[in-house]
Amino acid sequence: MIYVHIGAGAGDLDAGAHFRDGFSEFVKKNDDQNKKIYLVEANPSNISKLKESWKDYRNVEIFNFAITSSKQDEKRLKFFYSLDDAPHYQQFSNDIEHVKKIYKDLDRIKFKYIDCVKINDFLDKNFNNEIINFFSIDIEGMDYDVIQDINLKKYEIINFSFEHLHLNIYQKIEVFKKFLKFNYSYNGSGIDHNDFDWTFRKKKNIWNNIIFFFLIFISKKHYRFLNKLLQTK
Repeated sequence: MIYVHIGAGAGDLDAGAHFRDGFSEFVKKNDDQNKKIYLVEANPSNISKLKESWKDYRNVEIFNFAITSSKQDEKRLKFFYSLDDAPHYQQFSNDIEHVKKIYKDLDRIKFKYIDCVKINDFLDKNFNNEIINFFSIDIEGMDYDVIQDINLKKYEIINFSFEHLHLNIYQKIEVFKKFLKFNYSYNGSGIDHNDFDWTFRKKKNIWNNIIFFFLIFISKKHYRFLNKLLQTK
C-alpha cells in the first residue's frame, strides 16, 4: 500500500504537538509489511526529526520542498513563521496572515525561501500509473488551491484526508463538488489526531454525502453526532 503525507512536520517527534501525529499513528499501526511511505515537508528545520521518526521503516522517501498549485509559477517562495512557534514551527506558511492569526508579534515573525514543486508534477514523477491508498494533506493555508489542482482523473487516490479548519464555506462547497465529480464520498473524520481533517473515499455513497452536506454548515461540536450515522464499510 502507498501512503502519502503532504506537510509532514516533524512526524511524531514534535514536543509542541505532545509527540502526536495522526498520519504517523495511522500508518505505523498498519501491519502491512510492504507499505511505501512518501513524506513531503517544506521546513528544512524538521527534516532531521522526520527522518528519525521513520528510521525503523525501510520504504520511506522524504522530500524537502513545498507543494504548490499550478497557480504558482515561482520555483521558490517566501514562507513565514514565528520564533514563538519554535522549534518545529507548526504554523509555517506562505501566507503571513495565516501565521498572524495565532502569533501577533510581528517582530517575532521571520521568513525563509523554500523550493517549490507543483502538486501534479510531484504526483506524475512518483505515482504515474500507481494507486495511492491513503493521501493526507495539511499545508497551512495552501490546502484549498492544491486540492483543487490535483488531477483526480489521472491519479488514482482511494482515500483522501485533508484539514478543513481553515476553509471557508465557499471553499468547502467547491472541494465537495470536486469529490462528487470524481465519485468520492465523505467517510468521516480524517487521520488528524485533533479531528481537524475530513476523509473522502473513492466509492459512491449518496447517504454519506447527504450527511456531509449538513456538516459544511454546522459547528464542529456536532460532527461526532452526524458521523455516527455514516456508512463506513
